[in-house]
Amino acid sequence: MTAYTVNLDPIMKLTREQFYELCAANPELKLERNPHGELVIMSPTGGETGAWNSDITTDLTLWNRQSTLGKAFDSSTGFALPKGSDRSPDAAWIPIAKWNAMTPEQRKRFLPLCPDFVIELLSPTDSWIKGLAKMQEYQDNGCRLGWLIDPESKRVAIYRLGKSVEILEAPPSLSGEEVLIGFVLSLENIWSA
Repeated sequence: MTAYTVNLDPIMKLTREQFYELCAANPELKLERNPHGELVIMSPTGGETGAWNSDITTDLTLWNRQSTLGKAFDSSTGFALPKGSDRSPDAAWIPIAKWNAMTPEQRKRFLPLCPDFVIELLSPTDSWIKGLAKMQEYQDNGCRLGWLIDPESKRVAIYRLGKSVEILEAPPSLSGEEVLIGFVLSLENIWSA
């Protein structure tokens, strides 16, 4: 999905509350707000990327239902990150304790936290460099494990809190490690496309 960034500073500073209201008034749009308060508008993905993303989200959700360790989220979920941006990763997960600590009102809006786990899946028009920056933003906000998956180049960047980024070339699968205990995501269908 191609992303376009709009700098609104010449006319206004887009606050978190204004951004939430903008999204609520335009539910058909996929929008994010970066740490600088700029509006990020994303186009829909193509069929291939959409199918892969659906498979990835399904695998995460099925694992979570069996483990009952937390809550899994799809790409429509907004997260109000601690350092100021509002993001919607392609897939995300938080421990059940974080979910239970939120009020019913907090659960209805963009979740006021950074997920412990995120996946970003690049479409053919996405930038690897911008993807890496977005993953670093998640890590800077406290994400414990993140995967940037690039089907075009058959590579994955793995982000672990407090550690250097690890780049893997066409790994057959990825492990949820100590964050998602027992979760393994097969990448064979993505690499073989």
